[in-house]
Amino acid sequence: MNIKINHIAKIEGHAGFMAKVINGDVKSAKLEVQEGVRLIEGILIGRHFKDMPIIAQRICGICPVVHNLTSIQAIEKALKIEVSAETIKLRKLLEWGQIIHSHGLHLFFLSLADFLDIENDLILTKKYPAETKKVIQIREFGLSIIRIIGGRAIHPLTNESGGFKKVPTILEIKELIKKGKEALLLALELGEFFSKIKVPEFSRISEYVCLGKEGEYAIYDGNIISNKGLNIPLEKFQNNFHEIQKPREIIKRVQFDSKDSYMVGAIARINNQHDKLLPKAKKYLKELGYKFPDYNPFHNVVYQMVEIVNFIEESIRTLNILVDSNLENALTKEYKIQEGLGVGAIEAPRGTLYYSVSIGLKGYIKKVNIITPTAQFLTHLEDNAVAYLSQLPNLTNKRKEKKMRALIRAYDPCVSCAVH
Repeated sequence: MNIKINHIAKIEGHAGFMAKVINGDVKSAKLEVQEGVRLIEGILIGRHFKDMPIIAQRICGICPVVHNLTSIQAIEKALKIEVSAETIKLRKLLEWGQIIHSHGLHLFFLSLADFLDIENDLILTKKYPAETKKVIQIREFGLSIIRIIGGRAIHPLTNESGGFKKVPTILEIKELIKKGKEALLLALELGEFFSKIKVPEFSRISEYVCLGKEGEYAIYDGNIISNKGLNIPLEKFQNNFHEIQKPREIIKRVQFDSKDSYMVGAIARINNQHDKLLPKAKKYLKELGYKFPDYNPFHNVVYQMVEIVNFIEESIRTLNILVDSNLENALTKEYKIQEGLGVGAIEAPRGTLYYSVSIGLKGYIKKVNIITPTAQFLTHLEDNAVAYLSQLPNLTNKRKEKKMRALIRAYDPCVSCAVH
């Protein structure tokens, strides 16, 4: 018997699902990607490095900021460009804004209906109009950060290697602080709503991988860490994690040295870094009552809510610092073009995004490698699908399909990024 879903709605991109069941035993599960390969890495070869952030951010319309930032980070390492503290603060704000609006979209409009047994979002928004309005306002705060610092909400314009072409005014920073305080109150109210949502009980021991850095909830830089003791410099990533191309697959999967599948994203970051959350997010997480390590993939959605609270807190704190800073320090300074290899990594909404770039003497790109979060957690998703289906032997196929859709959406896959 086969369980087949031709199209999974409410994920970024196009994919289906297939599981093979023999005499009640689940033999395999596979996410079937229904998009063609885009060859962005090949397009970048031979182009000047300044083109890379502009082109790479077109990989995704939901998370263009992280592609922009990570490509710039890799370029700066290759060219040995040092940037100011103000530049890093503005870039972190861009990424926090990106995660706030992406998480808001996913946890409310894409996944929530699965846990409330509601068929579509038209019914959802009619039943919960107040919560709908709150999440829209929260997302608008995230988008406002990107718009004011990056120049526009999608595919930002101002960020470049070495700094920013244009920086926000102090008046704009103060306006963001005001919006942030309003958004934080709304996020705490929305968090209370999500704390009452009942998600499926399912658990399978997993390895969680993300960035880690002393003294902060890492998203912009740090070592690569895991809940099983991994702690390596970013530059050694490709020594421990390997891309593999399976027959008839578009996505290049990523395999860890242990050969076991692993998970990235909000659930990985919270498992590995929950002690570094800011006060309100930490208090909210404690009130949820979850125990660590937490291996329930459905909790990824609720942990996105925790991160929304945390990153709004982070944004307000950093904006208050920038009010008294000289933002002119973030403007791009002159630097020398030289040959080099650079590796960058930043936490995207869905997990750690890696860029590796080799640049020639005249500034033209010789080689690029991009490893996206979905390519990393795809095998983990399929392993969990096999285990979860095995716990549902008495359900009808229709109910099993519904459960599989909920599991897949809880991972928040980005197919467009995966087929870059």
